[in-house]
Amino acid sequence: MLDNLLLVSKQVGVLFVLTAVGCLCNRCRLLNGVAIKGVTGLLMLIVTPCVIIHSFIQQRFSPSLLGDLGWALAVAVFAHVIGSAIALICLHDRDARREGVLRFAAIFSNAGFMGLPLEYAILGADGVFFGAMYVVVFNLVCWTWGVAVMCRGAKATNLRSILVNPGTVGVALGLPFFLFSVNPPEVVGRPIQMLADLNTPLAMIMVGWYLAEADLRPVLCRGVVYGVAALRLLVVPLAVIGALVGLRACVPTLNPVMAVAIATAASAPVAALTTVIAARFDRDVTTATGLVSGTTLLSILTMPPIVGFALWLFGR
Repeated sequence: MLDNLLLVSKQVGVLFVLTAVGCLCNRCRLLNGVAIKGVTGLLMLIVTPCVIIHSFIQQRFSPSLLGDLGWALAVAVFAHVIGSAIALICLHDRDARREGVLRFAAIFSNAGFMGLPLEYAILGADGVFFGAMYVVVFNLVCWTWGVAVMCRGAKATNLRSILVNPGTVGVALGLPFFLFSVNPPEVVGRPIQMLADLNTPLAMIMVGWYLAEADLRPVLCRGVVYGVAALRLLVVPLAVIGALVGLRACVPTLNPVMAVAIATAASAPVAALTTVIAARFDRDVTTATGLVSGTTLLSILTMPPIVGFALWLFGR
């Protein structure tokens, strides 16, 4: 157990050194707001799909692996359902603009920008292979139910944004390589790998840049914010681990890499997309930014024991 804790702590530490570089880029004005928006767009639209595609290229089809992929999808759906139920029951605020942000933040984790890099660091391409399923569910639920939670049921999205997003595009392009056990020609596969390798440093630099911009003082004065942090960083991931333990009791051959990858995605801090959607639909952007930044910092303390516990529990 201690070895697992030290392994995850080391990998989280590596990620936060990269985050510190992002903070430095902000303070030294090496990157401005326009540049970081470009980096964010590059990550979302190019790098994230390449990460997912590359993870599928690394795998060879087998019926058991396809079954594990289905279980990953099912547990990812469960994570969002249980998060939604807890958020709707426990989180209330007199300000509707803030209430939507609080609930959204408790439900959605930073599975792409924080989860995928950590999954790759501790599990390799196999971890990203299963973590991609969490990202797909995140995108589908985020732009439907998530927008409804943020905006109290307002119709604010469309079918295209639901079905066409970085997660679904990455899986749609990568899944045939897995199903047919083929590799793309090197002139295609090598650039995909090189772009995928950009994910961890660019994602952490982006997170660090936004951390340096955030003013946490107004947010830290609200007690409900600590409740959101506890739900996002502790309650939901532990509920997901509990569900995985129950699933293993029914399916003894459950893939341990899948279990750890999904637990890692569920334990990530508040999704960076919280601020983007809050700004788009005129919600409380200050609270959204504070929650993203604050839980990202707190995840230094929470992710190592939770992911380490999952590694120990599932025998990876």
